Amino acid sequence: MKLDLDQLVQGVLLGDRTSLGKALTLVESNRQEDREVVEDLLAQISSKTGGAHRIGITGVPGVGKSTFIEAMGTKLIELGHKVAVLAVDPTSSVSGGSILGDKTRMTYLANDLNAFVRPSPSSGTLGGVTRTTRESIALLESAGYDIVMVETVGIGQSETVVAEMVDIFLILMLPGAGDELQGIKKGVLELADMIAVNKTDGENEAKAFEAAKDYISALRLTQPVTSNWMPPVVNCSSLTGKGLDEVWEKIQDHKKILETSGEWESRRRIQKLKWMWSIVEERLSSDLRANSSIMEQVPELEKTVLEGEISATVAAERLLEIFRKS
Repeated sequence: MKLDLDQLVQGVLLGDRTSLGKALTLVESNRQEDREVVEDLLAQISSKTGGAHRIGITGVPGVGKSTFIEAMGTKLIELGHKVAVLAVDPTSSVSGGSILGDKTRMTYLANDLNAFVRPSPSSGTLGGVTRTTRESIALLESAGYDIVMVETVGIGQSETVVAEMVDIFLILMLPGAGDELQGIKKGVLELADMIAVNKTDGENEAKAFEAAKDYISALRLTQPVTSNWMPPVVNCSSLTGKGLDEVWEKIQDHKKILETSGEWESRRRIQKLKWMWSIVEERLSSDLRANSSIMEQVPELEKTVLEGEISATVAAERLLEIFRKS
């Protein structure tokens, strides 16, 4: 495994797509032996991480996230960038599977040698991202991708997790602000670094510009994430390309302002701490479920909870007590 790991690390650092795919699969694995290999892998690439511009992209279903990312990614590649996309797909609560359809929706970008599109199932993880998104970002950065876009499942109550791991949080909106403003959580708007009204084309154009005015008004009621940056609202069309230059210009302006104020580095430090605690929480949950003493008590405790003999709180405390003593 040591020899294989060395080869894998070398392949990732050279930007070999096959090696990168294998490394990402390892990162997504739940197996204990793979977890140990991943720790060594991440340790060896750590000096090559942190150089990418991390862009979080979210929006309601149907807003055109994948189409926007393909159009924007293609434009950035033309400007000389290497673009990676982490596209998180919803996981079925019935089958546990994922459609993983983003590669089929981003066919042009997925086939570009300067792009890497990785669809991953959310596996029920809250926050609209997978439990290993941070590790995946690190791998992509070490492979030489200087732009990493994270496409999230869609706006939901816990979607805000994405804002803790990216440099800029972009919300895509549709024309028709009335319905959209009712459907979006105010807390998500408060985390926005930028809003782009997509599908500003054809018959939608006039309605899209009216929607932008409504979003600007809505943002005035929120507290900006950064004191010296007021989130802009931009109109764009992923189909015609209109407005994409302005979107990228605003993203670059945001980076310059954060670097000048020192907030860029501050955000990165906070991201590392968030990463640490997310790993702690994930490992504790995993270890708890793998504890044989706890698993022996689960069937009986679940039965008593279902029959109303004890509360869920009491049952949870009993399981945690067993875990503390083990």
